[in-house]
Amino acid sequence: MKPLPRRAPLPRLSVPMADALAGHEGLGSLLQRIQASNARLAAAGAALPAGLAAHVSAGPLDENGWTLLARSGSAAAKLRQCLPGIQQRLAQQGWPEVAIRVKVHVSREV
Repeated sequence: MKPLPRRAPLPRLSVPMADALAGHEGLGSLLQRIQASNARLAAAGAALPAGLAAHVSAGPLDENGWTLLARSGSAAAKLRQCLPGIQQRLAQQGWPEVAIRVKVHVSREV
């Protein structure tokens, strides 16, 4: 039996994820919401106690509001206590007011 002929390697067509998302109409708006959510969290960071900030991440931003994700129930409870300060901090920086939801999001590592 003859060996199969070797094919030339295909050119690498990698595109950075942000560029791929931005170039698509529907996914481009998703990228903008993700970036806005992360920017809101960065702006609100000063309103969070130092120990809590490491346990909070930005979640979805949609027409119903913004979600903050806490890594545990206790972090979520403390985060809820900080919501007035977060809202005030965001308003001072010119962010439009939206409802803020807090959800517990425990990452499951395999």
